Amino acid sequence: MTLKYWCAVLAVSVGAVTSAIAQSDFPPSASAKQEAPRLVEVMGMAQVEHLKLWYAGKAKNWDLAAYELRQLTNSLAEAAIFYPAVPVSNVTTMREPLLSVADAITAADDRKFVASMRALTDGCNACHTAMGRGFVTIAIPTGGQPPANQIFSPSPNSRKK
Repeated sequence: MTLKYWCAVLAVSVGAVTSAIAQSDFPPSASAKQEAPRLVEVMGMAQVEHLKLWYAGKAKNWDLAAYELRQLTNSLAEAAIFYPAVPVSNVTTMREPLLSVADAITAADDRKFVASMRALTDGCNACHTAMGRGFVTIAIPTGGQPPANQIFSPSPNSRKK
């Protein structure tokens, strides 16, 4: 499925809060407790996904970047669906930046990726400010070294561009 599809899933699922959350790659087991994660957990994962998305794109690992974008999109949908205090409009305004990132990944366009990630990051911070949490400021990673426990460069099995 395309990245645009996943971004559209975010917009539709948030707009119609009754729709299901986008499928994760691994559904929970039948014995798993079906409770909503705490908002701090959802947003913490979104922050990690944002970080990994950045490093994957900078390494030109477009397959990994696409995967992390889907994960980030799912996290934002979960925040809107599980937490009514998060206005749907705050999340749906993320649609355009998410689509822009998706387009950059599909095109394997470094410059567009950087610009769209900046717009996405600005959107995150605007939402935090609107929620009275402006003290939570997300930034584009500035360190040259990605997290040490994952390789971000494309593997031989990744698509080539």
